[in-house]
Amino acid sequence: MLFLVGVACAALLAAGTAEAGYLGKEVGALSQLHHAVRGRVYAVDSRTLYLHDFHYDGEGPAAYFYVGTSKTPSAAGALRLRDERGGGAPLRRYRGESVTLSLPEGKTLRDVAWFSVWCDEYSINFGSVEIPRSLEFPKPAKVGALRGVHGVSSDPIVVVDAQTLLVPNFSYDGEAPDAKFWVGRGDKPSPQGIRIPDENGKETPLRKYDRKTIVLTLPGELTVFDIGHFAVWCEAFTVNFGHVVLPRAALANVPPSLKMLGVSPQSKLNCEVLQDDLAFEVRWAIAGDSIVLQLVAKLEDGEYMSFGISGSPEHSQMVGGDVAVGWVDKTTLKGYAEDYYLDAKSQCAGVHGSCPDERLAEGTNSVRMLNAALVNGYSIVTYQRPLKAADHLDLAVLTNATQPIIWAIGPLNSKQEVSYHQHFTKGDKFIEFGRPPLWNCPMPEEEEHKAPEVHRVTPTRPAAQENAAIIRPNPVPTPKPAPRVKPWDIPGIQCYEPPDGVFYAQMGPTGGKQGYPAITGHVGWGISWYINGLLIPEVTVVRGKKYTFVVEGGSDPEVPARYHPFYITNDPVGGYHHKSDAEKKGIEIYAGVRRTRSGELIPTGVGRLCNWTPDQNGPEADEYPSFGAYQRSLTLVCEEGNPGVVTWTPDRNTPDTVYYQCFTHRHLGWKINVVDECDITEAEESRVVETLDLPEDLASEESIQQ
Repeated sequence: MLFLVGVACAALLAAGTAEAGYLGKEVGALSQLHHAVRGRVYAVDSRTLYLHDFHYDGEGPAAYFYVGTSKTPSAAGALRLRDERGGGAPLRRYRGESVTLSLPEGKTLRDVAWFSVWCDEYSINFGSVEIPRSLEFPKPAKVGALRGVHGVSSDPIVVVDAQTLLVPNFSYDGEAPDAKFWVGRGDKPSPQGIRIPDENGKETPLRKYDRKTIVLTLPGELTVFDIGHFAVWCEAFTVNFGHVVLPRAALANVPPSLKMLGVSPQSKLNCEVLQDDLAFEVRWAIAGDSIVLQLVAKLEDGEYMSFGISGSPEHSQMVGGDVAVGWVDKTTLKGYAEDYYLDAKSQCAGVHGSCPDERLAEGTNSVRMLNAALVNGYSIVTYQRPLKAADHLDLAVLTNATQPIIWAIGPLNSKQEVSYHQHFTKGDKFIEFGRPPLWNCPMPEEEEHKAPEVHRVTPTRPAAQENAAIIRPNPVPTPKPAPRVKPWDIPGIQCYEPPDGVFYAQMGPTGGKQGYPAITGHVGWGISWYINGLLIPEVTVVRGKKYTFVVEGGSDPEVPARYHPFYITNDPVGGYHHKSDAEKKGIEIYAGVRRTRSGELIPTGVGRLCNWTPDQNGPEADEYPSFGAYQRSLTLVCEEGNPGVVTWTPDRNTPDTVYYQCFTHRHLGWKINVVDECDITEAEESRVVETLDLPEDLASEESIQQ
C-alpha cells in the first residue's frame, strides 16, 4: 500500500509546539483584555489562521474563537470557528500552545475584519486582532516549467507550501540510468545538491512518466527558502536533464507547511486494511481530544470512500451510523471530507436517508479535512474529528474498548452526495482506536526495520530537529482496471404493447454496472423502476390514448427508503419533492400529482410496495451475461395492501420525450417516447412479465398537468 506522501504525509499528525521560524504572514498580537488571553496571530493561507504561543485561562463561561465582518468584535455578523481539534465546545485552557484554525467553507480572510476570543454568554471580547482588508495572506506560487533532455517536460510547477511541490503533467522517458529529483542552492543543479524522494517516497532512479501530475515533499526541515532550483538530475553521470529556478522573491509569501507549524509525521501509526481488492486502508492517530484519520483507496473517477462508527454498539450496522465521506476530484485535485448521518439505506431525500450532517442541521459538520492527494491512482484523504460526539448526529470514538465500524465505496451522484455502493462492510468489523500503535497493513520486508536516510543542508532559516522516521508500507498490486461496461440490452415497450395500455410500475435492483448506470449514464442508489417486469425500459406511448400505471412503489412516507411515488415529468432527474424553487422552474408534471387548494402538489402514484428481489445466495448482478438471465433470478415480493393508480392521456402539448420518475428520489426512472401514431399495425404479443388484476373498487384518479 502507498505510504504517506506529499501533503497527506504531513497531516497524519500529533500536535506539538512550532519551532521558531516561518509561520506565515503575521497579522498581529491579540489584545490582552480578559482571562489572560494573549498570543500572536498569523495567516497561513486564505482560509487558515495560526495562533502562536496562545494563552487563555479557560475560566470564561462560554468562550469560542470567532471572526466577524463588523468594524470591531461584536455578535453581529460573527462566525464561530471550530477549535484546532474540530470541536464545537467552549474553549479549554491553553498554556502557550500552537493552534491552527480554519474559516468556514466558502469564507476567506478577505471576508472578515477581525479575529476574537469571544464570550457568548456575556457578549464580551476577551482578546482580538484586526484583519486588514489589504492583508496579503500566503498563497501557492507558480514558477517555471521543466524542459530538457530525455523527454523531461512539465507544466509550470506550483509551490503549494514551503515544503511541497506540485509538478503537473510531468514527463520523462525513463531511459537514463540514475535520474533523480534534485534540489540545491543557486540557480543551477550541481553534484552538491540533495536527492528528493519521488511521489512514492523512494530515492531510486526515476521510472518513465507520461504527463503525470505528482506531489513532492522536501525532506526533513528543508524548505523552498533554503534552495534555489528544482531539477531532474542524473546523479551517476552529473548531467542536468532539466531544471527550473525557484526565485526567492516569488516564494516570499507561500504558505508554511503543517510541519513548520508544529505538525510532524508519526513514526508509528495505526493501520487496518478494510478491503484488499481496492487497497482500501484506514490509518489513524489519537491527538488529544480528537482523532486524525486517513483513508486510502484505489477509486475510480467519481467514487467516494466512507468510514465511521456503526449505528449499533454490538455489530456493524449502516442505519444510525456516523461516517466521514471522502473523495478527491481527479480533475481539480481538490479533496473533500464530509460528516454524514445514515438515517436509512437510501439516498438523501430532504432530511431522510444517507445525508450530510449539514443537510440535517446547521453547524453539525464535525469533520475537518486536513489534506487530500491523488498519488499513483490512489485517493488519499486525511481528516480530523472529535473523539466525543460533538452533536446529536455524531457517535463517540471509544479509546478504551473495541467498537464496530462500517465502511463503503461507491459512486457519487450528480449532487456530489453518496449513492448506492456495491462495496461495503460485510459481517462485523471491530477496531480498537485507543490501542498501542499497530500497523496491520502491508510493509516491505527490506524496509521494515530500516531507518530512513536523512539528507541535510545548511538552511538559511532556523533549523529544527532531525526528520522523524516515516512508515513506508509496500505498494500493493494495482487492481485490474474495470472494463468499459456495455449495458444490458433491455427491449423497450413498444407503442402497441400492452394492448390494454396498463403498465405495472414496481421497484427492483439497478442490476449492477450493466444495468441502470450503464443504460442512463447516471449513478443510481441501487433501486430503480421496473415497468412490466423490465428494468427501466424505454416506453413508447401514443398521443390521445389513455394509459394506466399500476403503482407499487411503497406508501409509507415515514420510511423514505420504502416510499417511491410515481409521476411523469419532463425532468430527466426526478425527485421533485425535494427540489428548490429555482430547480422547479421549467419543470412540467403530466401525471401522478394533484394540486391542493393551497397550491401544494401531492403525489397520487402511491401504493403498496412490490420489489423484484434478487436471490441472496445467487451470484452478483455483474456476473449475469444478460438482463434476461438476471431477471429470471428475481422474485417479485409484494407487501399487503392495494396498489396506486395513475392515469394519463398524452396530448398534442406533450413533448416527444418525457420521463417516469420517483417524486421523492432522484434518478430512479427513464424515458417515455411520445408519438402521434403507432407504426405497427399488427400488435405483437406483449412482454408483460407479471400481471395483476385491478381491484374493482380501486377508483383511478385523474392526474393533473402542472
